[in-house]
Amino acid sequence: MMRTVRLSRYDNSTYHPGRPLATQILWYAVGLPLLRSAWLPFSRVRCWLLRTFGARIGSGVVCRPGMRVKYPWRLVVGDHSWIGEDCWIDNVADVTIGRDCCLSQGSYVCTGNHDWSDEAFALTAQEVRVEDGCWVGARATLLPGVTLHTGAIAAAGSVISRSIPAQEIHAGNPARFVRQRIMRGDEIARWPREVTG
Repeated sequence: MMRTVRLSRYDNSTYHPGRPLATQILWYAVGLPLLRSAWLPFSRVRCWLLRTFGARIGSGVVCRPGMRVKYPWRLVVGDHSWIGEDCWIDNVADVTIGRDCCLSQGSYVCTGNHDWSDEAFALTAQEVRVEDGCWVGARATLLPGVTLHTGAIAAAGSVISRSIPAQEIHAGNPARFVRQRIMRGDEIARWPREVTG
């Protein structure tokens, strides 16, 4: 007999968001609406708000209106990183964003999934890491367990289900390797060695 999903049996009691219910309610009732508001013009205020609720936010971080964070206490953002309009950090597990990263508008960082082989559709959660100097393009999606290694790029609209090695550009759905990321000046520095070497 074929088994089917029974959502009535779903049980999330083993998952703990990391803060008491009162803190969660305060975040959803006050903190998150302020974070998302276009009436709040200053990035510094958004950073302060995230820090107040437990996020570790570096200096010079830019947070644009419309961004959404499920649990700020599960978020780390390094110095001088940018988080664009309507970026959604859906962090039921930890999300770590390094220094000098850009998460463009509408990008989605997903840390939660469901066990499709379980009839109760159990929740699974895995952290997502974005290392220094990475770029997550507009409307790109990072799936649970993914790491973007130093300098990697997830192109606009791509769905990243596997980690991206350092200095590689991946695009598409599912995302695939496109090319190496060569910073301007790097090819000049390599040229004499390649010619003479």
